[in-house]
Amino acid sequence: MPSSRSQSDDLYASAIHAYGSALDRLARAYEFDPEDRRDLLQEIHLALWRSFDAFAAQCSLRTWVYRVAHNAATSHVMRCRRRKSKTLVSLEEIEEQGGIAANEDSYQSLEQSQILEKLYALIQRLNPLDRQVILLYLEGMDASTIGEITGISSGYVATKIHRIKAILREQFRHGGNHE
Repeated sequence: MPSSRSQSDDLYASAIHAYGSALDRLARAYEFDPEDRRDLLQEIHLALWRSFDAFAAQCSLRTWVYRVAHNAATSHVMRCRRRKSKTLVSLEEIEEQGGIAANEDSYQSLEQSQILEKLYALIQRLNPLDRQVILLYLEGMDASTIGEITGISSGYVATKIHRIKAILREQFRHGGNHE
């Protein structure tokens, strides 16, 4: 456990240096609106900075950063969910609804940035746990690390990843559009 604010500040600086761009991607995946995204990123940074007073190095710095960031993002989403009428849906609901509406003409002309926007739009519709799992997976983490961060078994993580990837693949095959 850090013994002084200076050590906590140093840990925070190291974490931001190593994982700052991942935190930006995480905020983008959780929030589509640029202003809401900036607010979320600020909340994540504040939560992370505050968290280092309690960091006891019982897990890796990376695990700690992702755990704190995803917890802050999930809390943010739940607060916004209460304020807005926008509904999060489960994987089952997305499958039942047929996912995102198709528009094959526009799909053929999409550039990579548009594909990324579509991916973020679909990810934003997922419930917080599914969103957290797929975002950690997209950051290159394995099932056991994701399980450590989320508190669920690595087997369940692997199952969730498989299902989420299948849904994403299906949506892209049908030219899904988030509108």
